[in-house]
Amino acid sequence: MMAEAGAGGPRLAELLALGRRLWDELEASTEPSSGAPAVQDKVRQGLDALQRAAAMVTQLELFSENEELEEIASADLKFMLLPALLGALTLKQVDLSRRREHLESAREHFLRFLKLCRNYGLGASQLPPGTSGEEETGSPREPTQPNLVAMAMSRTAKIERYKQKKELENKLASMSSSVESGTADEDQIREFYILQIQKWIGTSLEEIESIDQELVILKSRDAARQAPAGPRRPSRPARTPVKPFILTRDAAQARVFGAGYPGLPTMTVDDWYEQRRKQGIVSTPQRVPAGTSDEEMQKQQQEKEEEEDDEEALRKARDWDDWKDTHPRGYGNRHNMG
Repeated sequence: MMAEAGAGGPRLAELLALGRRLWDELEASTEPSSGAPAVQDKVRQGLDALQRAAAMVTQLELFSENEELEEIASADLKFMLLPALLGALTLKQVDLSRRREHLESAREHFLRFLKLCRNYGLGASQLPPGTSGEEETGSPREPTQPNLVAMAMSRTAKIERYKQKKELENKLASMSSSVESGTADEDQIREFYILQIQKWIGTSLEEIESIDQELVILKSRDAARQAPAGPRRPSRPARTPVKPFILTRDAAQARVFGAGYPGLPTMTVDDWYEQRRKQGIVSTPQRVPAGTSDEEMQKQQQEKEEEEDDEEALRKARDWDDWKDTHPRGYGNRHNMG
């Protein structure tokens, strides 16, 4: 394996170096927008270089599950970073129509890196919660009820990872000059790359947590868009605006009011109900028998009023007679008594 790695080493090392350099430039970029053409061009170049390097690592079988960390040559340790770098560059793509695809792809890269590190005893217990060791790819867990204990443990773990990250960055900064200049010995080179791997373990865990949160939001949004619309109530027909008019009881009143107010049309109650019925607002009222003329309606109304007047007069007369029977003439008048 070492001979094959050495034969393909220069080309493989160049591809990794190109991908790392482009990543560093993107991190230090002062471009106001991540979607700027210059930024996205570097993202594409970096992804192309790292993907070609990853394909060569697979072809060379540079890493094996049956190996121990001590069996890996110090110069080959840096190639373990390829999946993590691929995940980081994948997240820098800005095509919103493929955002979910990019998130899932980046998550697979980060998870592949974490499993590779676990196989070699680097961050053995650092897989995200809910990810089994047999899964090739992880999927974000569905949101559940908040667990205060788990939240506290997660917060403590984040604080600890942040402290470790700062310590690792300080160590790497102090060692980078000697490694890059070629003055470092093999032990220093090996420690330098292992520190880099440990730094990216923390970064990968943070990125996976962030990806899972965004995927939940995107899935909820997509589900809301695809959900069938609920049954809608049938819309009412638009009502025709009603112009001012004089409402009369019958045709006779319509003629009278119509002559006095020539600027306003007149309408009987029957005509008004008929107009509203045609508009679908009211049903036809069962007010009078069909075929009854206005004169007959007036006659019937007059007879009814006369009958009511007769009944009222008769009732009052009876009440008066009853009162006189119980009250003799002069009852109650005591003011002029001698």
